[in-house]
Amino acid sequence: MTSFTEKVVQIISSIPRGKVMTYGQIAGLSEHPRAARQVVRILHSMSRKYDLPWYRVLNSKGQIGFKDEEGFKEQKRFLELEGIEVGINGRIDLDIYQWHPDRV
Repeated sequence: MTSFTEKVVQIISSIPRGKVMTYGQIAGLSEHPRAARQVVRILHSMSRKYDLPWYRVLNSKGQIGFKDEEGFKEQKRFLELEGIEVGINGRIDLDIYQWHPDRV
């Protein structure tokens, strides 16, 4: 596993319950700000293996990124179970729910 991949896994694992982060935010904290798509790939391929809270990661607009209805509904359900309000088009208010570990 590369150091970038390790850092991404570590960051995603540390997202607290009831908070979210964006792919780009995770890429930036991993010192590769232009690697948001790689974060998507890591999340997709390693979520099960490392028991990652994949549903806490959103696109740059603060929206659920799934296009298929089943994936969308599953992510929405997990977020709502953690008390996160999911609005129209799967949008989450990042001003309220986005986690900033660099500000802690």
